[in-house]
Amino acid sequence: MAQIHPSAIVEAGATLGPGCKIGPFCTVGPEVTLGAGVELKSHAVVTGWTEIGDETIIFPFACVGEVPQDLKFKGERTRLTIGKRCRIREGATLNTGTEGGGGITRVGDDCLLMTGAHVGHDATLGNRVILANQAAIAGHCQLGDDVIIGGLSGVHQWVRIGHGAIIGAVTMVTNDVLPHGLVQGPRGDLDGLNLVGLKRRGVERAEITALRAGYQMLAQGEGTFLDRARKLADETDSKHVREMTDFILSATDRSFLTPK
Repeated sequence: MAQIHPSAIVEAGATLGPGCKIGPFCTVGPEVTLGAGVELKSHAVVTGWTEIGDETIIFPFACVGEVPQDLKFKGERTRLTIGKRCRIREGATLNTGTEGGGGITRVGDDCLLMTGAHVGHDATLGNRVILANQAAIAGHCQLGDDVIIGGLSGVHQWVRIGHGAIIGAVTMVTNDVLPHGLVQGPRGDLDGLNLVGLKRRGVERAEITALRAGYQMLAQGEGTFLDRARKLADETDSKHVREMTDFILSATDRSFLTPK
């Protein structure tokens, strides 16, 4: 049975899983579904057509499931889904999708969204994503698993950030980022690979060596960037390098940050 503080407002129609805790002065809207063990600390707001996975915790003054910050939004019924075991810290904001963008904003499992982080409409975040304090993800962005966005950083709409990439603090990202890339600087320069992250995730040394060689080929080989990516895709036996080339050669609305 859910525990609901007397001062909280849980509107008729909301679905609360077993073991939920709704703290003082929280608001839960009529189309909200909370999984087992979800906890809303004081003054959290969860509204809209929003589904939250088991054991996620939402901290004070976070606002989850409000309408998009998009002037084209005309009140259409769109969704937000959040996975299991996420931590949504104080003042974070997550918006539902838009009809033109697919109608759904998605956040995976085990994500940490720190104080003041923002996830815009129709964005997709993979599993184990970390948004540090005041990081902002614009509409339609796609972040792969294990991505880390540094504090006070912004990601431009439609940008894709590949699996395992890391964005340094106070960085503006306006172009797609390769899987396992390291981006830093005010205008988001690609500055190598996220070697620390690869090692922490237990990637084999041979795979890391192959990634480093592949990165150098992309940076210094003959032909255009896409020509080099195609050649690397034909030659590699590394699953991590293949992940990188597949990402480059897939369709995109943004150009790439390229190795230097």
